[in-house]
Amino acid sequence: MTSKPDGWNPAFHSPWTPYLSPPSHILPHTLEAGDSYYIGDVYEPSRIGQSGELIEKRLLPFKHPATASGPYMRYLESLAQGWPHISYLADFMKVTAAPPKQKFLNDQDRRERASRTKVAMLTFEPNAAVHRDDFSNIIDLYYALNKSQHKHDDVHARLFVVEDLSRDVIEALGARFDVDPLFFRGHISDYMWHNTRDPWVELPDLDIISRKRSYLHIRYVQTRYFRSEDSLMRARWEAGGFNVLRRVDKDGNWVPDVDIPKSDVGLVRSRTSLWIRPNKPGEKGVLGILLVDPTVSEGFPIWGGYRNLVDCPSMTVLPVPRGPSRISTFEDVIHYTSALTPEEITSIPRDPRLLFKKTLMIVGAEWSTLVKYATTRLTQLEWEIENPDLQGDNGGLQVTIGKLHSWRRRFPIFRTLVLEVLEKVVKREHFASSPENHVHDLRSDFEILLSNIENLQVRADRIMSVVTAVMSIEESKKAFEQNRSLARLTWLAITFAPLSFITGLFSMNSDLLTLVETFRVYFAVALPLTAMVLLLTRFANVGLENGWRKLFLYRWMTRTSAK
Repeated sequence: MTSKPDGWNPAFHSPWTPYLSPPSHILPHTLEAGDSYYIGDVYEPSRIGQSGELIEKRLLPFKHPATASGPYMRYLESLAQGWPHISYLADFMKVTAAPPKQKFLNDQDRRERASRTKVAMLTFEPNAAVHRDDFSNIIDLYYALNKSQHKHDDVHARLFVVEDLSRDVIEALGARFDVDPLFFRGHISDYMWHNTRDPWVELPDLDIISRKRSYLHIRYVQTRYFRSEDSLMRARWEAGGFNVLRRVDKDGNWVPDVDIPKSDVGLVRSRTSLWIRPNKPGEKGVLGILLVDPTVSEGFPIWGGYRNLVDCPSMTVLPVPRGPSRISTFEDVIHYTSALTPEEITSIPRDPRLLFKKTLMIVGAEWSTLVKYATTRLTQLEWEIENPDLQGDNGGLQVTIGKLHSWRRRFPIFRTLVLEVLEKVVKREHFASSPENHVHDLRSDFEILLSNIENLQVRADRIMSVVTAVMSIEESKKAFEQNRSLARLTWLAITFAPLSFITGLFSMNSDLLTLVETFRVYFAVALPLTAMVLLLTRFANVGLENGWRKLFLYRWMTRTSAK
């Protein structure tokens, strides 16, 4: 069994919560985190300002050219007046993580999170050669960004691939290339919906404004399999260690006799973003920044993960080309982006989205896997409805309805996310400086995904109708059985009513010596009277039923003749 993470505290262990120690891994907006509005809500000034200054004073011994007191940080603070939603990004840099996690971070956590660096610089040459430089230290990255031989505008194309985001990486890249703050702001958090007090709400731009932006955001869902509930909790604990706010949602669609007991599938909310520097006069090269999420190492990609994005090489090709690592999205993106064809590399200045094409293909493959998984679960739910034995083992149709409700809630969200990719990325012609559209080939793939999700939503609604009908039939059967039981009680009461009446009538005699004669008379009178009452009740009931039937038949014939 996988060992528990350092600092795990069994006192906080429960089947519904992740590992809660160290506290820096607690996710905001959970029961363990408590009230997330201690940082202030959207209707009042942020309460992080003073604590952020204290944090910076404590970090003075660890200062380097890229810190929270750098030019980009000052630029963000100056924007807060006219662009209040930018203040949340400034709070992120002060806290060095999602702002609601502030009270769970100690000095050591802040230092590590602030300087966290995992960046790969891909340089594309006109001859189709691709060079990769990795940076795991913020000082090395800062030096590479500013040394004279890296002007970044004298190359054919250059792409910085960044895993996770940290205060120092934002400061270094933002200050060096004058990056639009909304690019970083749109990547640090991911919410499907918001409360009315949330200061982290991202209001959408009008299309006339958003189409002029030099950046793209894509949201998608990764699917991972966990052999046990303990493994799923470790994955949640791991996601809590990201600087960007991400979470692993428990699916809960466990099927008896098919899945391992306590196993589950987690839906990991993910996001990737691309920024392209607008070329200035005299600049020919393309420079981009690609942000990807860290990958949860716990669990497994469901069914082994998405298929390779290239065909199998011929058996005459030796040695076989190296495939993607499948360890992290970061490495997979670099692997496929480095494998752009010479024609594609030549076309990058005319359509910079080519730097994003392979990432889009990975996103599409992840969506295809999710659609396959959702199809599997809906089929299993239909199987449960068809087999009453499975219903009993799994908690009955009420549990089936609960599973269906979760999918019916998710499908509209999935549809919105896929539609965003299709409309804002694939069809975004004005992002290119020429009529060329090198990601147009992906349009049909995302349209197919959109159609499949819509079909799944319709299928889920139909299954819900079937489940509702089956439950109505079951309730009718229960009501019929109850009526039969009530009928038995009624007949029993009718049987004893005459007996009780006669008993009460004869009990008025106080002479006990005459009881023998009383019993003889009692049975002589009570039994015929009881039989007569039962017959009258039976005939009255049958006559009433026939009367209702005749009335119903008369009304039906009247309506039919009227038509």
